[in-house]
Amino acid sequence: MDFDLSTAILGIAALLFVIALIVLTVWAFKAVFGAADTETARKGREKRLAVVETTPVDANRKLCLVRRDDVEHLLIIGGPVDLVIETGVKARPAQLQPPHGDVVIAKTAPRPAPKMGQP
Repeated sequence: MDFDLSTAILGIAALLFVIALIVLTVWAFKAVFGAADTETARKGREKRLAVVETTPVDANRKLCLVRRDDVEHLLIIGGPVDLVIETGVKARPAQLQPPHGDVVIAKTAPRPAPKMGQP
């Protein structure tokens, strides 16, 4: 049997071409038919559910603040029964804004220190 280098190179190139076609076909199939089931399809949507904060109550139970569609719910979970403590919890009040530019805070001159030990 005679080994021909050009035939081996042609065989390797054909094998790489077939592998590339298989990868391209799988990618196209997932792009067309599998997008609804993958995580990448959900990334475009806005998240509606989030755990805002949790605090342990005791060894078994936790107090959870959960937000759904801009409404917060207070839950206690982990015991024999999970309970909704409060629904429609108001969001935190907005932080105080700095005063407007026309507000002037009065400054006074420093007072002299009291003289101790002198009559």
